Amino acid sequence: MSRSLARQSLLVAVVAALIDAVVLGLSGVFTVAPWQTAAAVAGFVAVDLALAAPPRTAGVVAVAHVVVRLLGAWLLHWHGFGARFADVGFLVAGYRAGAWLAGPKSVLTMLVMCGGVATGHLLTASYATRDWRILVTSTVAAGCVPWLVGRYTAARGAYIADLEQRERLRRRDHQVALERAVTEERAAIARDLHDVISHHVSAIGIHAGAARMALADSTNGAATRSLTAVESSSRAAMVDLRRQLDLLHGRDDEGQRQPGLVDIDGLVEHVQAAGLAIEVAVRGTVVDLPESLDVTVYRIVQEMLTNALRHGDGEHARLTVEYLPHRVVIRATNPMPPTPTLTDTAAPRGLCGIRRRTELFDGTLDYGLDPAGTSWHTTVSVPIGGA
Repeated sequence: MSRSLARQSLLVAVVAALIDAVVLGLSGVFTVAPWQTAAAVAGFVAVDLALAAPPRTAGVVAVAHVVVRLLGAWLLHWHGFGARFADVGFLVAGYRAGAWLAGPKSVLTMLVMCGGVATGHLLTASYATRDWRILVTSTVAAGCVPWLVGRYTAARGAYIADLEQRERLRRRDHQVALERAVTEERAAIARDLHDVISHHVSAIGIHAGAARMALADSTNGAATRSLTAVESSSRAAMVDLRRQLDLLHGRDDEGQRQPGLVDIDGLVEHVQAAGLAIEVAVRGTVVDLPESLDVTVYRIVQEMLTNALRHGDGEHARLTVEYLPHRVVIRATNPMPPTPTLTDTAAPRGLCGIRRRTELFDGTLDYGLDPAGTSWHTTVSVPIGGA
């Protein structure tokens, strides 16, 4: 932006110098006083090119324009020519004084320029001196109006900058308020989860443990295994719940990272402890998945194994994780009980959650019974680095 303004200032200065030099050169005085005219032209070019100088020089440049203009007027009048100037540089100098200067210095510069215009008219006895009203009007038009335009432009720019600053502050305050509201809402959700769900899950684990200990000497092994699974599941649920509560509270320590595919072995052991024998197969070259995808795949596998435990024969299941060049495919299969409760149109409710997680990463979900109706499969395919 600063370079663009510098180029534009230089362009204005060059154009003003060319116009002022050409108008003075064509006034006719060059034929009778070539050296003096050349010096005057050089003076006009120099002060016009000074218009490209830094803004802090605006006052000096404006006064220099007054001096050069008076010398040019005296030269023309001395040799019998009327004072004819383009005044491009003079007007731009007045504008710069109004735009860049402030306080008494700015007003004093404007008065000097008005005085220069009036003195030029009086020195050359121009038409403006025949009527004081024309003299005042000409003086104000050339010496004061450009300064007023510069003042207006500067004030308008400052006003716009102030509005933009207020808008930025308003947006920042709005963002801070929004973040505060989200933080408070997350804290409220965390408190509700802790006060309601965690207490009930803890109670489930305690009662399951007490029942398991009471049945320790019983011959009902199935009941003992079920209670062991309930106790283990409640503990795992509490671990996940505490992790989610930490995330809601804004605490995400390295030691409390979200689970991923590297934790599937522990998940499989947990489900096997509930009595489901799981055969796990990993195919292809294992690659690191993005964190969000890694967590999602873990949750999908967790739901697959839970469905196999709840809706399968409760004894066997197979889990396959296949790494393809650009995708990862997870497939879970399990035999169905003699009287299956599922059909292709009546899928476990957990599949809705699997579908939502899969669609977040532009993946695909396929599930259903085999033609014989003895085995159920769930297959998820997601792009690696998908979302």
